[in-house]
Amino acid sequence: MADQFDLIILGSGPGGYVAAIRAAQLGLKTAIVERERLGGICLNWGCIPTKALLRTSEIYHYMQNAESYGLKADNVSFDLNKVVERSRKVAGQLNAGVKGLMKKNKVTVYEGFGAITAKGKLSVKQGDKTTELEAKHIIIGTGARARDLPFAKADGERIWTYRHAMVPPEMPTKLLVIGSGAIGVEFASFYNDMGADVTIVEMLPRILPVEDEEVSAFMDKALTKQGIKLLVGTGLEALTPNAKGVTAKIKGKDGTITTEEFSHAIVAIGIVPNTENIGIEALGIKTDRGHIDVDGYARTNVEGIYAIGDVTGAPWLAHKASHEGVVCVEAIAGLNPHPFEKWNIPGCTYSRPQVASVGLTEAKAKEAGYELKVGKFPFIGNGKAIALGEAEGFVKTVFDAKTGELLGAHMVGAEVTELIQGYVVARQLETTEAELMETVFAHPTLSEMMHESVLGAYGRAIHI
Repeated sequence: MADQFDLIILGSGPGGYVAAIRAAQLGLKTAIVERERLGGICLNWGCIPTKALLRTSEIYHYMQNAESYGLKADNVSFDLNKVVERSRKVAGQLNAGVKGLMKKNKVTVYEGFGAITAKGKLSVKQGDKTTELEAKHIIIGTGARARDLPFAKADGERIWTYRHAMVPPEMPTKLLVIGSGAIGVEFASFYNDMGADVTIVEMLPRILPVEDEEVSAFMDKALTKQGIKLLVGTGLEALTPNAKGVTAKIKGKDGTITTEEFSHAIVAIGIVPNTENIGIEALGIKTDRGHIDVDGYARTNVEGIYAIGDVTGAPWLAHKASHEGVVCVEAIAGLNPHPFEKWNIPGCTYSRPQVASVGLTEAKAKEAGYELKVGKFPFIGNGKAIALGEAEGFVKTVFDAKTGELLGAHMVGAEVTELIQGYVVARQLETTEAELMETVFAHPTLSEMMHESVLGAYGRAIHI
């Protein structure tokens, strides 16, 4: 006899566990199935532990530059094992927190590999044991994994994915990072600040290619100044591990192939959705290049089957997954929520300096046919930034000249991943430039740059 539920969620990442909590709040008898650890990749191997590592490298950077603040810190060093241990403890603490939330909300947790066997039916295998579950509604939130190079699979010794890079057995001396999206740039920033000689290879013409072009250009200069070697418009022809490291054959812009030796390589070229062997083919669930097709309520083409998070495609972000999960569950419960849309999802890169954005870039807004007003304000014009010793960066805002709609915001510099939410809220409330101009920003704060950027779009900036 199968265990009966109103809702079963396959996967406990930031989409799955948040959906489970919301479902429990709405009175649905809910089960969640997880093959590894509660919290999924984000909590255990992604968003959270990487931020712990980056915090360590940030502090290490400040300690090495203590004299800039009138301080002395001689013979600064680090213990790599303890750096990793701290990161893993942070992840472990939050994993325990999710376990507590499941218990508090009376969500039944099944450990094992889950697969949908028919509409409304799911089996969970853990070793030799198989448990059958039934529910009217099943949400797929199985996430994604790192994409391997077709000619050089990660071995965890010399060629790493993000998971290997978070628990390094040794400190790289000369590191090759393949790919310059958020993951690649964050790891490049971490290892560079910890003393590695870092090179980034990117096939596209610029790093952080989804960001505004001015942000990419600024980051190119900033990372180069820090000593990171950037090879854009460059391909990787081969990557061969050996006893001492890896040999890379790199094809430059002019077609010339050079050979270079590295101690380690991190592959950060995208992700692959976890859709294999979970039963979607037999049910006829539609996919697009491996990702499951869904509507604004996370419904697939098969009644009673839903999908959320990375498994549904870009943007591959934890907060996108969580919001999708809430919308999906509220729709199942009959609350008639607003359908999920991607137009106002912020993106963040936690490197040094940080990058954050929301909405359209200037180029995309022009392509869409908008007449624009663009404001830009530098960190060097902000008193708090100068006092912090973080005077590099800028805030950029893009407005529709006809309506005053905030089309996009793009930021690079210290703590912009915290600041971006102000613009996200403004866009959600459909705020125009008039309300933003009339808003009082506390002084001295970094957020004042957000105000100045808006003023700058209309020729009214004060401090520049």
